[in-house]
Amino acid sequence: MSDPTIEAYLARLEPDVREAIDALRAIVIEADPGLSERIKWNAPSFAVGDVDRITLGIERKSGVRAVLHRGAKAKDSQDFVFADPTKLAKWPASDRGVLTFADAAEVEAKREALRDLFARWIAATDTR
Repeated sequence: MSDPTIEAYLARLEPDVREAIDALRAIVIEADPGLSERIKWNAPSFAVGDVDRITLGIERKSGVRAVLHRGAKAKDSQDFVFADPTKLAKWPASDRGVLTFADAAEVEAKREALRDLFARWIAATDTR
């Protein structure tokens, strides 16, 4: 059964935005079915235990985003290294990647690479 807060969030989205968010959600779940999903920062966020790792959102002007991170609190990232050979994400910090997409078609076109990136991100930041 779906979380009612997630369903309520999704119900408020414009159809094209929801399609893109749903595509990203599906890929995150494929990458690691053991993640928990909740609404945090007014967006779907996927966590390992209680630590958020991938958060989805809506871009201000248009499109959607996925943010790869290691939780809400800043972590020492001096020795943290994560390889993104496909360069799908922009990395404002070594432990924070931001991916943006115009629409669901762009998400779907990158499905396999995204699934791999998300799975590797979870494995690299897993605290289970």
